[in-house]
Amino acid sequence: MESSGTTRRQATRQRLYEAAVTLIAEKGFSATTVDEIAERAGVAKGTVYYNFKSKTELFEELLRHGVGLLTASLRAAAEESEERGGTRVEALDAMIRAGLAFIDRYPAFTQLYVAELWRTNRAWQSTLLVVRQEAVAVVEGVLRDAVRSGELSEEIDIPLTAAALVGMVLVAALDWQAFQPERSIDEVHSALSLLLHGRVSGH
Repeated sequence: MESSGTTRRQATRQRLYEAAVTLIAEKGFSATTVDEIAERAGVAKGTVYYNFKSKTELFEELLRHGVGLLTASLRAAAEESEERGGTRVEALDAMIRAGLAFIDRYPAFTQLYVAELWRTNRAWQSTLLVVRQEAVAVVEGVLRDAVRSGELSEEIDIPLTAAALVGMVLVAALDWQAFQPERSIDEVHSALSLLLHGRVSGH
C-alpha cells in the first residue's frame, strides 16, 4: 500500500507534467520558465525543485512518464486481444486503436514527443531513444510472434515494420487532430486497419 505522502507526491508530479507539457507545446522548451510551470500547476516554485533538480530533469521525466503510459497501453491492448483468443494481427490492430486513444487523450504530449524525437544535441536525447525503443519493442514482440506463427511473412523487416506502424499511428493521429478533427476515432482506426491488413491495393 502506498503512503498518502507518496500518492500526494505523484499527484503533484502529475500536475507539474501537465503544466509543463502544455506550456512547452505552446512556447517551446527554452522560453518556458520554472516560474510559469509552477504557476500553471498551482504550486510554489520550490515545489518544482523539490520534485525535480532542474527544468531539464522535469522534461526528461515527463518524456519518460508519457512514453511509459503509451507503452503500457500498447502492451495492455495486445494482452487483452490475446486473452480473447485473437490473432497476432488482431493484436496489432488493437494496439493501433490504443495508440490513437492515447494520442487523443494526450495531444500536447504527443506533439512534443514527435517534435523532440527529431531534434539532436538535447540533454534528454538518450532518454528519448531509450523510451522510444521500449514502445517500439512492444510492437516488435507481437510482429515476431506473428512471423513465428505464420500469420506474417518471414520476409518482413521486424524493427523497420514496428517503427513504421508506430510512426503511422503518431503521424495519422496528429494529422487527424490538426486537420480532420471532425472525424471519429473509429473512422481513423478503420483507415489504419485497412493499411495494416494490406487491403489498400483493392485485392
